[in-house]
Amino acid sequence: MDMRVKKPKLVMVGNGMAGVRTLEELLKVSPDLYDITVFGAEPHPNYNRILLSPVLAGEQTLDEIVLNSWDWYKDNHITLHAGKKVVEVDRIKRVVRAVDSSGNVTEESYDRLLICTGSNPFILPVPGKDLAGVIAYRDIADTNAMIAASEKYKRAVVIGGGLLGLEAANGLMLRGMEVSVVHVMPTLMERQLDSVAGKLLQKSLEERGLNFLMGAQTQELVGGTDGRVTAIRFKDGSEVAADLVVMAVGIRPNTQLAESMRLHCNKGIVVNDTMQTVTDARIYSVGECAAHRGIAYGLVAPLFEQAKVAANHLAQFGIGRYTGSLTSTKLKVTGIDLFSAGEFMGGEGTEEIVMSDPFGGVYKKLVIKDDRLVGACLYGDTVDGSYYFKLLRDGRNVSDIRDKLIFGESNLGDAGHEGQNKATLMADDAEVCGCNGVNKGTICKAIKEKGLFTLDEVRKHTKASASCGSCTGLVEQILMFTAGGDYSATPKLKAMCACTDHGHQAVRDAIRANKLLTISDVYKFMDWKTPNGCATCRPAVNYYLISTWPKEAKDDPQSRFINERSHANIQKDGTYSVIPRMWGGETTASELRRIADAVDKYKIPTVKVTGGQRIDLLGVKKEDLQNVWKDIGMPSGHAYAKALRTVKTCVGSEWCRMGTQDSTQMGKDLERAMWRMYAPHKVKFAVSGCPRNCAESGIKDVGIIGVDSGWEMYIAGNGGIKTEVAHFFTKLKTAAEVLEYTGAFCELYRQEGWYLERTVHYVNRVGLDYVKKKILEDHEGRKALWERLQFALDGEPDPWFDLKEAAVDTRQFTALPA
Repeated sequence: MDMRVKKPKLVMVGNGMAGVRTLEELLKVSPDLYDITVFGAEPHPNYNRILLSPVLAGEQTLDEIVLNSWDWYKDNHITLHAGKKVVEVDRIKRVVRAVDSSGNVTEESYDRLLICTGSNPFILPVPGKDLAGVIAYRDIADTNAMIAASEKYKRAVVIGGGLLGLEAANGLMLRGMEVSVVHVMPTLMERQLDSVAGKLLQKSLEERGLNFLMGAQTQELVGGTDGRVTAIRFKDGSEVAADLVVMAVGIRPNTQLAESMRLHCNKGIVVNDTMQTVTDARIYSVGECAAHRGIAYGLVAPLFEQAKVAANHLAQFGIGRYTGSLTSTKLKVTGIDLFSAGEFMGGEGTEEIVMSDPFGGVYKKLVIKDDRLVGACLYGDTVDGSYYFKLLRDGRNVSDIRDKLIFGESNLGDAGHEGQNKATLMADDAEVCGCNGVNKGTICKAIKEKGLFTLDEVRKHTKASASCGSCTGLVEQILMFTAGGDYSATPKLKAMCACTDHGHQAVRDAIRANKLLTISDVYKFMDWKTPNGCATCRPAVNYYLISTWPKEAKDDPQSRFINERSHANIQKDGTYSVIPRMWGGETTASELRRIADAVDKYKIPTVKVTGGQRIDLLGVKKEDLQNVWKDIGMPSGHAYAKALRTVKTCVGSEWCRMGTQDSTQMGKDLERAMWRMYAPHKVKFAVSGCPRNCAESGIKDVGIIGVDSGWEMYIAGNGGIKTEVAHFFTKLKTAAEVLEYTGAFCELYRQEGWYLERTVHYVNRVGLDYVKKKILEDHEGRKALWERLQFALDGEPDPWFDLKEAAVDTRQFTALPA
């Protein structure tokens, strides 16, 4: 006879962040108590909804934002019904019914039910809201729809100037669309920022290319004959054209299922302090769908607090009560840090301490009442956000530190603290990750006891930095402070792709140590799972071979991406973009005439000046590429390649009355010396003739700035999706030194960088001190690197003209017969 006790059944409706966090907490304290079943309407495992914006912007993929993989459910014996929407719950029989996209019904009985249906986006009730091209922004399906629209259409309008709307607008802009943001209020993000910070944010985003229509009230969405949206019409009669309209005007708790079950709902599913519904004690609810003491929370931190309480009660501990949350908002909107908490708008009986530096992009406001901090609003510099939030939450009397409070925690201690980073100054009980309630002591303990040395490992063991990501920098500081030399920002054992268990560094090391010269040699030597590799590993292995063994390993053009095979940038309509190289941005009348003649001869529709001071010919047919190159007669700009792209310059001392050095000549010398240099990723240089920095040298992979005594060198900057300011590296006296030090840094990056890793990420991985030791302190090593680069580049062919030497397959340029 089977004497096993049958487990009670817990069914969860909704597979989002709050619900799955409840299961994680439950499994910690009582892993074998329940037989667990989960219904998720989306066909995906649990993913981080907060990181949909980076997916839209092209920074991450869906796979990279998954929080709990399919294996996690399997390993924890959880039955997951993905892609099945719960349509009915019989509370008498305690049965859940769900249907999939084909109409198939699935039923599960329950002893305890957890409803985590989240929220629905609010759609403005205006004429035209059902037109094609009008979407909300809530899940991965919406994100994919926006990405698809950006590949076909040009004009987007986002209704809503809150966080979600701004992230949608930024992502669409980065995908090449012309984007306008419509907001009914006079300032952006009015719930998180005061008017000053809101206007600073708007100004910064306008400088990046977004257009804003403030105080505009949408009256109607206008459609075309094909049923797709064509414009937005406002109450004042004005219109703005739109091929895509994204509504990001707020959310509403999703209570449809709960109401059909006759559960009490008021601003959400009403729950008590143990997260049980007030109607049925067998049924719990957490997340955005739940209303606790009249409040439905939309931030991650309170939802995770709810999850812990619900898990403890489901585990039959009967301890813990959820009494509400004091919330703070720490966000990063398109690369701009923001923080607010408490009564940051001020009010009767309050005093304000304000520090404003509009030029530096920093604004801080602290609100004090009865000698206690009651609110804070930070823009541009949020490093002390968690400290201010702790003061606010603890109700500490701040009269003794009032005069220094605005300058942050690091200015309140002893003089001996000067130069220390935030991590060293924080107390162990100081909160680091507000989303998950993780303090510094918990992180340090995990690092020491479990031997953690990567950010991913800390996320896995503590959850710090695993949600919104705004505390990532602080967690990395704690890692560096605690783990010391063992710290690594990138997992050392992460496989290159699914074809192998080996990581990038292991492949590089094997190629160098065993003098492997072909892709097949690498695959055979390292026991590749997939004999011929894939589109991810083949380009990487090909680059590692030719960069490690120049002139011995043979380049395999078929293992490069399409742009590098065609030696031009493919555009979304199938035509190509051609950018001839102009040394240091300088050109001649003869070159301009040849470009103009080619534009006329081949009917090239668009000619555009790029940000890197080059001329871009857009819309070139593939079969015309060879003749266009031949007629222009200028070197390849390598604008399509993982290579040196451009060297941007100002006019410098030759023309500018402010110039201290000849930046144009320096830029030309750098570009001529390294223009055929392939690298792990694209590389951009800039040379400015004086500290006014008109060439924007501070956000380039290598930036050179002329000063009275010579040159300043900066490295590892990045002007991409997430702007990174370059690190000051060294001062140099002569142009020859600039060439040598720049070349040595590039060759170090070429030899040690992982494929598709920008210089900023390479330097973050190995550390700036390491690079300085290799370049600044090891004189012989630096000269060897510079000589190695010159050896590798000597005789490197121009793929536009030396077709045979560059192994260009010219058959690809022959048009197929109609």
